[in-house]
Amino acid sequence: MSSLGLYLHIPFCQAICSYCNFNRGLLDAGLKQRYVSALEAEIRRAPGGAADTIFFGGGTPSLLEADEVARLIRACRETFDVAPDAEVTLETNPETVTADRLTAFREAGVTRISFGVQSFDDDELKRLGRVHSAARAKEAITAAQGLGFASVSFDLMLWLPAQTRLTWRRTVDQALALAPDHLSLYLLELYPNAPLKEEMARAGWSQTPEDDAADMYLEALDLLERAGLAQYEISNVARPGHRSRHNVKYWQAGQGFGVGCGAPGPRGRCAVEERGGNGRVRGQDFGRRGRGGGPAGAVTPGATRRSPVHGLAAHGWHRSGGFRGPIRSGSVGAVRGRTDTVS
Repeated sequence: MSSLGLYLHIPFCQAICSYCNFNRGLLDAGLKQRYVSALEAEIRRAPGGAADTIFFGGGTPSLLEADEVARLIRACRETFDVAPDAEVTLETNPETVTADRLTAFREAGVTRISFGVQSFDDDELKRLGRVHSAARAKEAITAAQGLGFASVSFDLMLWLPAQTRLTWRRTVDQALALAPDHLSLYLLELYPNAPLKEEMARAGWSQTPEDDAADMYLEALDLLERAGLAQYEISNVARPGHRSRHNVKYWQAGQGFGVGCGAPGPRGRCAVEERGGNGRVRGQDFGRRGRGGGPAGAVTPGATRRSPVHGLAAHGWHRSGGFRGPIRSGSVGAVRGRTDTVS
């Protein structure tokens, strides 16, 4: 059996983005402490096995303190046979970190940082309900790049409300100027009753025509490839040696083991169930709404070097849907549409 990819879901956020459909809730410090304790207990009850990646997804995992991250990594290493060179990814929002916090995460055992940037256009960020600015995102990325992480990645989104080919090209150009190790490109998918849909109707914002969005996506891939970032699956590009080993497991039908709210895992319940209040985190069926490593409300486009685009959402894997790989102990992993790699 191949080594597992361990997924830990951290559902807390400082604010709820208007497009997000992941399992998340507003940060409650007391609930977070109880959740981390329950998550550790859930990990320690796991059957074990060999593992070579650990992925903290959310939510906003960077709202954890470094000692909480270290505690959960230690529980994984003491329960599973985690490889010494394991890839340990922490999804991070730019506004939640400073150089000191990033250093503390590195010392806690995080080897890879993945920033949720989405855009380098402040107007686009505001429409999405993001808290950070483009300048703050650049500052956080630059800080992480100087702190010894094995890889620094960030996400971008296109097909955004009122986004144009010009603003998208500017975002891609600014991304390239930061010389990332890894980059993810996702298209916005508006789920039914998303608050952003109502805001778009009120403000008169619209998305660019589908064919234009497809061209934007393909043009970006060409620019990134010329800059040394090669596409290795539908939504991800990387420099040599910087592919996300955890992401590759999903696309190659690898083995995964998840714990926490919204994660696929061995039991059809949540590690913690808390009712009441704006920051509630409810127990959910792990197989129904999980994470795969991209922003909620995003879809990987059905365009590859080997196939034309026939409707952006028609062939893509919907990131608000589920975990993309086989899950141990019988849980269902949702794989939708294309799963061919691009090399």
